[in-house]
Amino acid sequence: MHAHGTPSEAAAVNEPRSWLFVPADSERKISKALDTAADAIIFDLEDSVAPSEKQRARDILKALPKRSNGPQWWVRVNPLGSEFHKEDLKLIGSAYVRGIVLPKAESGADVTELAHRTGNIPVHAIVTETAASLFGLLSYRHPNSPLKAMSWGAEDLSAALGASSKYDETGELSFTYKLARSLCLAGAVAAGVQPVDGVFADFRDLDRLKREAEQARHEGFTGKLAIHPDQVDVINEAFTPSDAEIRHAEQIVAAFEAHPAAGVLSVDGKMVDRPHLVQARRILDRVR
Repeated sequence: MHAHGTPSEAAAVNEPRSWLFVPADSERKISKALDTAADAIIFDLEDSVAPSEKQRARDILKALPKRSNGPQWWVRVNPLGSEFHKEDLKLIGSAYVRGIVLPKAESGADVTELAHRTGNIPVHAIVTETAASLFGLLSYRHPNSPLKAMSWGAEDLSAALGASSKYDETGELSFTYKLARSLCLAGAVAAGVQPVDGVFADFRDLDRLKREAEQARHEGFTGKLAIHPDQVDVINEAFTPSDAEIRHAEQIVAAFEAHPAAGVLSVDGKMVDRPHLVQARRILDRVR
């Protein structure tokens, strides 16, 4: 197993802001994806690749020239119970990738099972794609898990539930899908891994993508899945702290360093306490 070099310099620590899906059977789309500013690329062997094309997709990935910098490379394998899963894992052993994206994960036990098969390669689990998965979001909290990120998906979940639509009459996600999203966020934070917001399907509507990505960051997500190269820059910008946020975070950290015994301090005329300090440190970690 080869580690795939360093993430792009703009990527914070090890948490990609943008995770761009690309069908692994399309050399043209792969080439386009590699030319974006995505922090992570997810070569997809699952939903976007027809059964008859899966082996060709693996062969394409095997032949990709290694890069020493640029985005992290991840591979979305087929689900644990799938007939294609075993062959996908053989590829992981020989390809030049950072980690595995595991679809249709239903609990932390699935991550553990994958770790037994792969030897603790980093895992990004998509955790809300089946009905049963919504009841297992706390089970990913495991001290020795290779889990690095959790994201949520509405498309497969709506199909699993037999829904005719994921949206209410105002065009917002219906309650069930908002619930899945919130459970993913809380489950990821509880597990100490990166919470990644799901895809925004209308890749032409970049204004709405921007609003959705900014809202996700305000809620606590630190990255977002992308399904089109045009979405990458919008997502990167939304998950990059502004100069004003960085300055404010630095002031909070400096204030508590100057008064380590204080529980509450005034910064910029506002009262801040220990939770603000935790958040300020998180912002500065992401910048580094």
